[in-house]
Amino acid sequence: MPRYTLPLEGREDGPAGVPLWGSASSASGGKGTAPGAASRESPQGAAPSLALVSLGCPKNTVDSERVLGQLLGSGWRLRRVDEPVDAVLINTCSFLEAACQESREVIAEMLARKQRGEVAAVVVLGCLVERLGPRLQEELPGIDLCLGTEAWEEVTPALVRLLEQRNLFRPASVRGGGQAEAAGTRRWRITPRHYAYLKISEGCDRTCTFCTIPSIRGPLRSLPIEAVLQEARQLAEEGARELILVAQDLTAYGVDRTGRPQLAELLRQLDQLDAPFEWVRLLYAFPEHIDDALLETAAQARRIVPYLDMPLQHVVPQILRRMGRPYHPEATVRLLERIRRHWPGVVLRTTFIVGFPGETDADFEQLLRFIQEHPFERLGAFPYSREAGTPADRLDGHLPEDVKQQRLHELMLTQQAIAFRYA
Repeated sequence: MPRYTLPLEGREDGPAGVPLWGSASSASGGKGTAPGAASRESPQGAAPSLALVSLGCPKNTVDSERVLGQLLGSGWRLRRVDEPVDAVLINTCSFLEAACQESREVIAEMLARKQRGEVAAVVVLGCLVERLGPRLQEELPGIDLCLGTEAWEEVTPALVRLLEQRNLFRPASVRGGGQAEAAGTRRWRITPRHYAYLKISEGCDRTCTFCTIPSIRGPLRSLPIEAVLQEARQLAEEGARELILVAQDLTAYGVDRTGRPQLAELLRQLDQLDAPFEWVRLLYAFPEHIDDALLETAAQARRIVPYLDMPLQHVVPQILRRMGRPYHPEATVRLLERIRRHWPGVVLRTTFIVGFPGETDADFEQLLRFIQEHPFERLGAFPYSREAGTPADRLDGHLPEDVKQQRLHELMLTQQAIAFRYA
């Protein structure tokens, strides 16, 4: 799982000239001066300091950048995670149990630093807060503040209250109102300068039985096209040359607002946008809603990179039914043929889950034959992870871990030979 510990090496300012060290540089005698164990020991009048650890997917990265944009724009100072700070923020991931465990370990590490007097407050953000709720504070006592996935606008005022009240502040989860985060909110980017993630929607309406995302991120909420264009323009002006479109369900963009998918229209407007960026890349495109109009738009656009990330997860009908995925392998084959026909030269990437409950040896062999007969230039695979509270957790036929790992190994060896042909 990607992990950013901030600040990144060599980053000394934020977007549009926002100073990395805020107004504290002069107050603390220069940007290299540590602020003390906590703000109560900081020089009189110095701005509070923070560190941030960002875990998980690119969508989480965007959320972390927005939080940093808020705080640094309000005068907070950003420090390394191993320096004394007023607050350390951990933007968590909880998509899989392994991600939950990594998030817990990072929180525990920061709580230990708090016990040593190196951190005044530990603040937990994002998906783990949504998934565990009050249990998180019971498991890891000492957390000063929890904010959920829709409470990003609450971060700055909540931290101010926290530092004012210290130990009188009572931890509480906060979940916001139901609208997607407004694009255009100033971000302090933590990716390399030449590319940026552009999140076009939040949440997901799909009912995949193995997935925790709808319970964590809520239903689909698409940003208006103009809001996405505004943020694209801002990111380009800050130096991004490649914009990577991300969402839980990219191809459903706009369905919640207009009753029909609007990704093709968004791509047309991004392609024509008067802004200094060169490329647009598409991630997390579900097979549904990939129609001829979308493919022709992508193929004809000068900025759209000929690359499509389209997770299939499996190809055997009975496994797909158990997954809650409304696709049939014959329809998938026709879609793959249509994509390559309408978008010549496109590089296709997909992901598969192996060892799903009920997957037989014959089912797995069918999956191997499929990728050999219908090869992908890029392919990722994961062993099924049993997630409490999901419908798949209640299915019969769960497989031993060693069987899942063996199938993963065999699938990736098969794909390696395919990938070498495209190298």
